[in-house]
Amino acid sequence: MSKSFTTQRLADELGGQLVGDGTIHVTRLAHPADARDVGDLALAMDAKLLPLLANGKSRVAVVAGDAEVPAGSVEACIRVARPRVVLSKLTNMFSEPVPVASGIHPTAIIEAGASIGANVTIGAQSFVGAGAVIGANSVLHPQVYIAPQAVIGENALIYSGVKVGAGVRIGARFIAHFNTSLGADGFSFVTPQTGSVEQVKADGGGEVTASNSAFLRIASLGGLVIGDDVEIGANTSIDQGTIAPTRIGNGSKIDNQVQIGHNVQIGDNCLICGRVGIAGSVTVGNRVVLGGAAGVADHVEIGDDAVIMAMSGVAGNVRPRSVVGGFPARPREQLLESYFNMSRLKSFFRKIEKIIERLDQLEKTPKE
Repeated sequence: MSKSFTTQRLADELGGQLVGDGTIHVTRLAHPADARDVGDLALAMDAKLLPLLANGKSRVAVVAGDAEVPAGSVEACIRVARPRVVLSKLTNMFSEPVPVASGIHPTAIIEAGASIGANVTIGAQSFVGAGAVIGANSVLHPQVYIAPQAVIGENALIYSGVKVGAGVRIGARFIAHFNTSLGADGFSFVTPQTGSVEQVKADGGGEVTASNSAFLRIASLGGLVIGDDVEIGANTSIDQGTIAPTRIGNGSKIDNQVQIGHNVQIGDNCLICGRVGIAGSVTVGNRVVLGGAAGVADHVEIGDDAVIMAMSGVAGNVRPRSVVGGFPARPREQLLESYFNMSRLKSFFRKIEKIIERLDQLEKTPKE
């Protein structure tokens, strides 16, 4: 059954100002160009979308502040101050959870010694190992793997294909999307004698003389600890630590296809966007933002509240509250200056060519 809210109820929930009829029932959110039914709520919080209201079928719209709504286009509008915050509230009000039959499916395997909290749902063909703990009110979709001794807090939502390694500890209200891997061994190897990477780090030279004759595996014993209110996107991998655990702080949000190496320490309320790669032993402070496809070299420290621009390569420490970008990453002002200077190179070359032509002419001119 679809959800339905009156315009007055929506205005109250959103903390907005209702102008017009408060009794209209809204059953769906819609882009103004896609509004096709009188029950659609047209989201016109971007000023560029306001003209589309005139041709839509929706009776209700949400707009930003004192935006000018086309006359006669809707019967009610809700004026709001923070459109993105309102979008968060609206989408959560109208969202419907993916259905999973309550209780433990007959095909799920729960090993002896596992502890399953009250009101837990475990989908078909999922596995919970011996000694694992699943907190109350958690939902595991079909084909989820929870290794022995792993601990998951209450109210978790774990989608199909997620793998949680042995001994991983996760806090409350955790969300993991499809095919996330948590707690695999770190990518950690050593050569019996000095290898190429060790040589380059030691002498900084441009030629390699050492050879990697073999690789000895360094086992990962440290585990992985994830705080409360963390959400992790699809196909993301987080390795456990070598001796001490890899840690993800409370409230941090991690996008799809992110790789987080062994021993990494990530603070609270960080935002890590898609395809970011973080090498081993990196320390990320609180409230840091890592833009899409950024890469961070091993043992780097990133300070609190720093912002790393998309597709940056971070090779050195980053100060708190700084904005860096580029490859290698540097302060944003320097990056923009270098881009500006590069754009001027063509005109400089033309001027240099003209100067060379004049010099050539002068040299060809007979002397008196």
